[in-house]
Amino acid sequence: MRATNKAAHGTTAPAILALPACLRLRDLNTLTLLMLPPLDSHAREWADRIMAEVPEWNVVLVEDEGDVERLLPTADAAYGWISPEQLPKAEKLGWLQNPFAGPFAGYYYDGLIKHPMTICNPRGIYSDHISHHILMFMLALSRGLPYWMDAQRERRWDTRARKRGYVNLVESTVLIHGVGGIGAATADLCAAFGMRVIGIDARSEHKSAAEIYTPDQLDAKLPEADFVVTTVPHTPETEGIWNAERFGLFKESAYFINIGRGMTTRLDDLVGALESGRLAGAALDVYEIEPLPAEHALWGMENVILTPHVAVADATDLPDRRVAILVDNARRFRDGEPLSNVVDKSRWF
Repeated sequence: MRATNKAAHGTTAPAILALPACLRLRDLNTLTLLMLPPLDSHAREWADRIMAEVPEWNVVLVEDEGDVERLLPTADAAYGWISPEQLPKAEKLGWLQNPFAGPFAGYYYDGLIKHPMTICNPRGIYSDHISHHILMFMLALSRGLPYWMDAQRERRWDTRARKRGYVNLVESTVLIHGVGGIGAATADLCAAFGMRVIGIDARSEHKSAAEIYTPDQLDAKLPEADFVVTTVPHTPETEGIWNAERFGLFKESAYFINIGRGMTTRLDDLVGALESGRLAGAALDVYEIEPLPAEHALWGMENVILTPHVAVADATDLPDRRVAILVDNARRFRDGEPLSNVVDKSRWF
C-alpha cells in the first residue's frame, strides 16, 4: 500500500497513510521516529513536516498504547514517554524527545536514566511568555495592585488602599533561582527596569544581565533580594527547596514568585511565612497541589496573587517552536551530530 505527494519537494514523495492498528507511517526511509500516545493534536502536522524536511525519517503516529511494545524494537527515536514496562523493548532507541521542559513526576525513573538513549527537551520555547508573566507579577506586587483591585471591586475611592509600601524597582534587587532560558529572559527584563539581578544556576547556558552564583551560594544571597523568583524544574535536588528554613533567610520586605514547578515550594511553610510577616507577599502560577483546593489559605490572602498554571496556556506559537526543535534534532541525529537541549537524566533537566 503506497501513496505519493508531489507537493512536498516538487517530486514524488511518500505521504502519511491510514494503516491498521491505528498508526500511520511512510515507507522507504532508513530511520524511524515513533510519536507515542497520547498524541498531541499537532502530531500529524509535525510528522508531515519532519518527513518533508528530513526525508530519511519515517514518522509513525502511534494512537494505541497496545502498539507501543510492538513498534519499539525497530524504532531509532521516539517523542513522548516510555513506561518501565515498555522500556525493555526499546533495544535500538538512541533518542527520546521529552515533550515538556518540566515533565510529570515519574517521567524519569531509574531504568530510563540508565538506558544509553539521549533524552532531549524543549527548554527555551517558553522563555518570553513566562518571563512576561513573571514581570506581571513583579510589577503588580511592587505597586500594590491587589489592594487597588480590592478597592475597585468595592467601588471605593481610597488613596490609602495599599497596605504594603511602594517598591521602587530601580532601587531593588531580584534573585532568580534558575537562569535557564526563562530565567535569563527575566534577568534581562529586570535589568531593563534598572534592577540588580542575582542569578543562581548550576548549569549556566545562557548569557544574561544576571550576576551568576552557584546553588551552594543561594542561602548567602537570599538576604540581599527584594524579589525572589524561582524558575527551576522539579528534580530530586529542588523538591521542597522553598521551605520554612529558607523563607527565614528572606528580607521581611521581600516578595516570593514561583513560576517553575509547584513541588519546589512547601505551601504550608509559605503560608506560615506570609501570616507571620516573614514575607511581604507572593505570586504563584504553580502549586504543590494542583488544582489548589478552594479552602486553601492562600486564596484569601490580600498580599498574594494566584494564577492557575496558565503562564503559557494561550501562547499560540508554541507548537511551531516545539516542532522546530524536533526537526532540528531529526537532522542532527541523521547526521551524527550532537543533539540540542540534551537532558542530564540523573538530574531530570
